[in-house]
Amino acid sequence: MLVTINGEARTIAAAVSVETLLGDLGVDSRKVAVERNLEIVPKSAYGQTLIQDGDRLEIVHFIGGGAPGAEVEDPLVVAGRTFRSRLLVGTGKYKDFVETAAAIKASGAEIVTVAVRRVNLADPSKPMLVDYVSPRDYTFLPNTAGCFTADDAVRTLRRAREAGGWNLVKLEVLGDQKSLYPDMVETLAAAGALIKDGFEVMVYCTDDPIMAKRLEDIGCCAIMPLGAPIGSGLGIQNPVNIRLIVEQSSVPVLVDAGVGTASDAAVAMELGCDGVLMNTAIAGARDPIAMARAMRHAVEAGRLAYRAGRMPKKRYADPSSPLAGLI
Repeated sequence: MLVTINGEARTIAAAVSVETLLGDLGVDSRKVAVERNLEIVPKSAYGQTLIQDGDRLEIVHFIGGGAPGAEVEDPLVVAGRTFRSRLLVGTGKYKDFVETAAAIKASGAEIVTVAVRRVNLADPSKPMLVDYVSPRDYTFLPNTAGCFTADDAVRTLRRAREAGGWNLVKLEVLGDQKSLYPDMVETLAAAGALIKDGFEVMVYCTDDPIMAKRLEDIGCCAIMPLGAPIGSGLGIQNPVNIRLIVEQSSVPVLVDAGVGTASDAAVAMELGCDGVLMNTAIAGARDPIAMARAMRHAVEAGRLAYRAGRMPKKRYADPSSPLAGLI
């Protein structure tokens, strides 16, 4: 029989089950999800699902792209889950998985984003992210990085749920390759479909308060406006709109994309954001481990400053020491 696996035409024996096929390919069925002709094959059905002539199969896994603990004084709560850290980090762009794991540990993050990609069938024994960053230690947040349509985003997250069983996901639907700016029409369509399908959707969006409110109203569990274009490191470009989104939202607001250094993360938190998600700012630093520690402290300091309440700005000087009794 002739079938297509991860975009490659292959000839296989007749009446082979998905379970047998994975074994023949040397793929660990526990670490992957299988899609057959655009439909997810449940893991429980691998042994009973037979491959037919002309089938198109996608075999995917998580790549670099917290569980609740003791009671926390000021926790981040997303979709009913409680986290100590307000810093979320990506898992892409590091030189290797060892550095990835070390940077995540240094950041103190409990939520890590993971992309869903095809398994390398040429070398199925090649290490995977889960061999270094375990979902037992961190909350995996599958995302739709690289998706440009609502349909692609929905399919990607359905695969992710099958691979790992996670309903909490990060949705992003991009408009073009150059700007990587969110396509809000497609984002709204994807968010509605995913929420209807039982997903808890954290959504990457523009810094438009009207669109942010629409996403919250349809049921998104967290709003994630960009600070600047993805990977730009430009910092918070529109603090006025970010503050408006924070003030109107009853779900967590997290700045996602554009942070370049620790001061950017602190600014986001001082605006009242509930958290910050970043990847390139850490992975692209000269010393990613040190930058991860810096970002951890910046997010904590920014949150504390926001809760403390900054002094009012004044047009003129105001001496710290009293003038009464001056000789």
